[in-house]
Amino acid sequence: MAITEREQHEVETANASGRQPVVFVHGLWLLASSWDAWRSLFEERGYATAAPGWPDDPETVAEARAHPEVFAGKSVGEVTHHYADVIAQLTRKPIIIGHSFGGLITQKLAGDGLAAGAVALDPAPFRGVLPLPFSSLKSAFPALSNPRNRNRPVMLTYEQFRYAFANAVPEVESHTLYDTYSVPGPGLPLFQAAFANFNPRTEASVHTKNVARGPLLIIDGQEDHTVPWKIANASYKRYKDSKSPTEITKIAGRGHSLTIDSGWREVAETALAFLEKHGLAA
Repeated sequence: MAITEREQHEVETANASGRQPVVFVHGLWLLASSWDAWRSLFEERGYATAAPGWPDDPETVAEARAHPEVFAGKSVGEVTHHYADVIAQLTRKPIIIGHSFGGLITQKLAGDGLAAGAVALDPAPFRGVLPLPFSSLKSAFPALSNPRNRNRPVMLTYEQFRYAFANAVPEVESHTLYDTYSVPGPGLPLFQAAFANFNPRTEASVHTKNVARGPLLIIDGQEDHTVPWKIANASYKRYKDSKSPTEITKIAGRGHSLTIDSGWREVAETALAFLEKHGLAA
C-alpha cells in the first residue's frame, strides 16, 4: 500500500530535523489522530514524530464513519508491512510506540529489527500467548460473534466502547471519547489473534528472541477489559529468553482508553522515562 502524502511529509520532516524519530502505531477503532497529544509532548521533549495510518485510513473521524467500507479486510500482516515501508524511509532507526493491535504490530516491527526501542501499550496477544479472559472475549464479541465479520468493517456501539475502552473513566468522559475518537475497524485482526495458537503461519506472531530489537516496555492498564493483565503479562513472559532489555508495568486504575483519556500524560511520561533509562532520550 502506497505511503500517503501526509505520511511522506511527516517522514521528510523527521529526517530533516536530525532528531530521534518516534513512530506511533494506533490500534483498532481509532485513527492516527488519536496520538496528537502524545506527539506534541514527545516533540516538546526533543523527538521527531510520525503517526502513519493503517492502509486506506481516512484522515478524520467523520470521514471514517461515513465510509466504513474502507476498513474491510485489513490484516495484521498488511498493516505491519505498511508501517515497515514508512520506517524504511527514515534515515534513523525509530522508537516505535503502539496501542492495542498497534502494540502487537509494534512488537512485530521490533522483532524484525526495525526499532531502536519500543513501547507496547495494552498490546493485543500474539501466537504463544495463552490466557483468554472472559472480559477479552466480551470486548471482541462485536466482531467475533459473526464469522462474516472477518472481512467486514465493525463499528462499536457506545455501550460496547464503554465496556472495551472506557470502563475506567466517568460516563461523561466516556461519551466524549466515543464521539471524538471511535471509528469502524476491520474485523480480520481480531480473528487472526483469536486463532493464532491454532495457526503456525499466523500473521499474529512475534520474533521475541531477536537481540537487535532494542529495549521493550509493555504497559498495561490495571482495569483494562480488552487486554487484561493476564494477557499482557503472558506476552511479557514470551520474552524470558531474550537478551534485549524487556520490562512490564501496570498502571493503576486505567482501562484500554489509557492513551486517549484524561490520564494519558501519566502513561506517556512512563514511556518517556523508560526511553531515557535505556539511553533513548532525545
